[in-house]
Amino acid sequence: MVQLSPGVYWTAAVVGVFSATVVAGTGSSHAAEPAKVLKVCTTGDYRPLTYRDPSTGNFSGIDIDMARSFADYLDARLVFVQTSWPTLMDDITTQGKCDIAMGGISVTPQRQQQANFTQSYLQDGKTPITTSGNAERFQTLKQINRKDVKVIVNPGGTNAAFVKEHLPDATVITWPDNTTIFEQIIRGRADVMITDSIEAKYQASQNPRLVAVHPDAPFTASEKSYMLPKGSPLTNPADTWLTDALKDGTFQHAYDRWIHTSPTATVGTLKKYGA
Repeated sequence: MVQLSPGVYWTAAVVGVFSATVVAGTGSSHAAEPAKVLKVCTTGDYRPLTYRDPSTGNFSGIDIDMARSFADYLDARLVFVQTSWPTLMDDITTQGKCDIAMGGISVTPQRQQQANFTQSYLQDGKTPITTSGNAERFQTLKQINRKDVKVIVNPGGTNAAFVKEHLPDATVITWPDNTTIFEQIIRGRADVMITDSIEAKYQASQNPRLVAVHPDAPFTASEKSYMLPKGSPLTNPADTWLTDALKDGTFQHAYDRWIHTSPTATVGTLKKYGA
């Protein structure tokens, strides 16, 4: 049984069909079956994978489309739960808060100790993003790791961990809002940011003043996956769904819907599994 919300459990048959039954309270479990709920934790600040519109509260992006696909696969009602990079691991380990976390989450050894992961759906890596006039200045870590270089970073995630490890001599500016962080580079308040290639490419495609520096040859190699609570019985169903989504074009359709890269913004392509 896979518990997705208090009092509601998923029962998996051998053929992979899911149904909800009441296991608390009195009365027959076959009477008035409750609606199934899938709670997806997502940061809403990492375009093009997840974004929350502050004016409407609505979520959008590649992984938001994939969350809807997964909910449809389970025949469940989808509920988004906003998290943040600093609180992501606390939220995934808090019982009942998240059934799954989606939205550009990198697999790391530290996270694997606390949570389950699906198979990977995207290969990525850390690369610089800066203004077009500074692109040649920030090609290497040696060029960036200087006291006179202002590196801006969002706290709590793998970007911050990378900067701490590889850029100890740079002047680091911590900016809490990842949706407005790129504007700080444009305004000259920061020189460069290190982030995932997919985010750098997307942001450069949206603003001609920004350039993703060698996103086809990033500093690191990492994989994006969906994260579940440790020991979650939903892990295998999620993997089965994702395998099908990578094969039948579901993920490719979501990716193509949100990636609109200008040919002058970047060079190179990301590796999409199953594509």
